[in-house]
Amino acid sequence: MSLAIGETASGAAPAEGAPLLELRGIKKYFPITAGVIRRRVGEVRAVDDVSFTLRRGETLGVVGESGCGKSTMGRVIMRIADPTDGRLILDGRDITQLRGGALRGLRRKFQMVFQDPYASLNPRMSVGSIVGEPMIVNASAPRREVPDRVAALLETVGLDANARLRYPHEFSGGQRQRIAIARALSLRPQLIVADEAVSALDVSIQAQILNLLADLRKEFGLSYVFISHNLAVVKHVSDRVAVMYLGRIVELAPKSLLYRTPLHPYTEALLSAAPEPKRHVSRERILLSGDVPSPAKPPSGCPFHTRCPKVMDVCREERPLLQEREPGQFVACHLY
Repeated sequence: MSLAIGETASGAAPAEGAPLLELRGIKKYFPITAGVIRRRVGEVRAVDDVSFTLRRGETLGVVGESGCGKSTMGRVIMRIADPTDGRLILDGRDITQLRGGALRGLRRKFQMVFQDPYASLNPRMSVGSIVGEPMIVNASAPRREVPDRVAALLETVGLDANARLRYPHEFSGGQRQRIAIARALSLRPQLIVADEAVSALDVSIQAQILNLLADLRKEFGLSYVFISHNLAVVKHVSDRVAVMYLGRIVELAPKSLLYRTPLHPYTEALLSAAPEPKRHVSRERILLSGDVPSPAKPPSGCPFHTRCPKVMDVCREERPLLQEREPGQFVACHLY
């Protein structure tokens, strides 16, 4: 069965390279409360003024240390978490304030693959029910056609069609992630947010899942926001890479530019620490001092100035804006 994933309502494939997703000044703050009456005493700035555009058919990798806000950003894109401020535009439509049925009707355009394949699948449901449920809930296919569509999806992700009769505990971690991918594909989305989708898997299985995602992208014209802490994985799958630090994007560039000539000191430090046997550029290991500041009490000025080996006085006082310094390469740093 042919699955025309990414088709528009008229049946025509969208124009390749056209904007699919836009984040404009997205913020996500979590309140800190204290006392019996739960008085608000502060806030955790998990995502703090993030903006970027994702083109159709593109994969944007998002990297950064644990706690930098990349997973929270992914949940905001999915509208699992509501943004505190900013605008979220999908396929030309502002979905920032959508609620209820309007949001549910739009969810078929964007789906998510979670980090843990053991926790993201309901152990009480058969694989056929897990993959077929979105089709039934969203009435995207007649009930009588759902079993055949489920079988076709399972074969598409590299599983036997008879897997639909079994339960998640009967599969390995890599197979479970294939099931999760099949579920994400069941509504024929245009965008998939993959949040650490391979980090819980063995290295050999990671390669299989990454190759599967690449094949699905080519076959169905999918766009990905690929969130990971692994620079080698992001380099393998991405067209462009966004580097996040303390809730903000500090550098955004095509992967060839970012990995060859990083501009931000934080990006340089990340790349210097990444194990890569075949480096195109020899890099001296950069050791950062101190810990990542708390997002509940971010430092003034540049958020990286407390650990930056190239810090200047202006960095402590003024927040740098994310600006284009080289063609296609954006950086938020006073050095430029």
